[in-house]
Amino acid sequence: MPTGDSVRLTITKVTIMKLRLSVSLLASATLLASLAANAYDRVTGHDFASRSEVIAQHAMAATSHPLATQIALDTMKNGGNAIDAAIAANAALGLMEPTGNGIGGDLYAIVWDAKTGKLHGLNASGRSPLSLSYDMLAHELEQLGRTDLPPHGMLPISVPGAVDGWFELHKKFGKLKMASILQPAINYAEQGFPVTELIAYYWNRSVPLLSPQPGDFKGTFTINGKAPVKGQIFKNPALANTYKALAKDGRDAFYNGEIAVQIDRFMRANGGYLRFADFANHRSTWVEPVGVDYKGYTLWELPPNGQGIAALQMLQILKNFDLKAMGFNTPQSIHTLVEAKKLAFEDRAKFYADQDFHKTPLQGLISAEYGSERAKLIGERAAKRVDAGNPHLYEGDTIYMTTADKDGNMVSLIQSNYRGMGSGVVVPGLGFVFQDRGQLFSMDKNHANVYQPGKRPFNTIIPAFITKDGKPLVSYGVMGGAMQPQGHVQILINMVDYGMNLQEAGDAARWQHLGNTEPTDGQDTYLTNGGYIEVERGVPYSTVRDLMLKGHEVRYGLGGYGGYQAIMKDHENGTYIGASESRKDGQAAGY
Repeated sequence: MPTGDSVRLTITKVTIMKLRLSVSLLASATLLASLAANAYDRVTGHDFASRSEVIAQHAMAATSHPLATQIALDTMKNGGNAIDAAIAANAALGLMEPTGNGIGGDLYAIVWDAKTGKLHGLNASGRSPLSLSYDMLAHELEQLGRTDLPPHGMLPISVPGAVDGWFELHKKFGKLKMASILQPAINYAEQGFPVTELIAYYWNRSVPLLSPQPGDFKGTFTINGKAPVKGQIFKNPALANTYKALAKDGRDAFYNGEIAVQIDRFMRANGGYLRFADFANHRSTWVEPVGVDYKGYTLWELPPNGQGIAALQMLQILKNFDLKAMGFNTPQSIHTLVEAKKLAFEDRAKFYADQDFHKTPLQGLISAEYGSERAKLIGERAAKRVDAGNPHLYEGDTIYMTTADKDGNMVSLIQSNYRGMGSGVVVPGLGFVFQDRGQLFSMDKNHANVYQPGKRPFNTIIPAFITKDGKPLVSYGVMGGAMQPQGHVQILINMVDYGMNLQEAGDAARWQHLGNTEPTDGQDTYLTNGGYIEVERGVPYSTVRDLMLKGHEVRYGLGGYGGYQAIMKDHENGTYIGASESRKDGQAAGY
């Protein structure tokens, strides 16, 4: 019989062998994960390129759903321009990707008009209900035991601006009749479409959260009470009827007609606050895009109530550093980018708001002088406390899609319900869910973004555009909450500093910093713990380790890095180049 010592020795040997096997398996898994994060089998492009760019002579579309991309191309083939195509594709996305957008939400766009050689900006975001005062809202929140607005239900609903945005774009630039533009989406709503993989995933997550909300969410957005699965055919005849009303009677069907009447009636019966007057008074606003130069390339964004100028603030800080010499996704480059983001986002939390209620010190915030002063605050260690600056001294979850046509027009368009499928509130028979954008108001009476009736809340969705030497270069966006300004900067730097092509710039591993003060916080709130960085697995562990040594908290995240679509104008060859997000279901295509 074996002695106790020999048994213990045998057990120890087995344990060591198992431990070695576990370490070996872990190393193999780590290697496989690293290989999966990079396309090493490609003979062209950087290691992380998932596919080649799409190149076409006449027109290009890039959206987060292949069928919407095809609708955009068909619209242009049938005589429409990039603006018509953008509206047609957006209408289709509201049907096919309700997890990110729809006519219950807001819209922003930047349009390059080839005829005038000029950029135009459209703010088609909606306002808070006129019938809901601050004191009434505060009382409602007290009853719920909250100090901030909830993500679901009636309280975070603001007027949907997307439909008015479509008709404003069409009135200024469109060629085809709106009935023709909306017909493909109507056909798919009536006849059905197969649900794609990622959209099915988010749809399934939304159904249990939103089904209890007032109205007909379950009847509109489920099949026998369940979210549609990948490949299943989904129809939305109610949305088809709403689109038909828009095709027949224009924007007034939504803002001054029977749809507004139905919404008013439903809101009164279910404790909501939107009224017919809120829709009748709604108007989109044409705004001047604002831009800053970065090494000969000008990035253009829209002014607040959106967050686009945060990307411009970051660039004005980053131009004081040599990111190219630091290298792509090295500890020093990510550290510098994150610290610049922290500084810009504290200003974002304090100053960005509806310009009709609060004048943001815009020129000061995006000035080179202010960026230079803020850059001096970046050291070798991660900053734990970060305050907003004094720009007055320097005064002088969403879909993104883009289209371009044979005449040189380009559209950068973003549209959203805010949190996934929005508030969960669906008026029976209309086929869409209302956004919950009002959740982004602050309840601090001294804050620029404080809730007020008839006010636009701070808004996260932002389209982007790059010009060079006064010519249009890239129409692009990176959807996804606070990731968007960070994503805009990463894409631009990937191309300008690291020489990546349009597709590679989107495929490259991303990071995002979280934890800054938010525009919903109090006026006197500021970042005190440094926040944390999330990285994709393509960021080397050596970089993660060295970031930790600099004092950063670093985590691995999944799925929160946005959704990129882009079109570049190749002036030398007379073509368009398209790129689409490999993390989404989408497609770039041209002809």
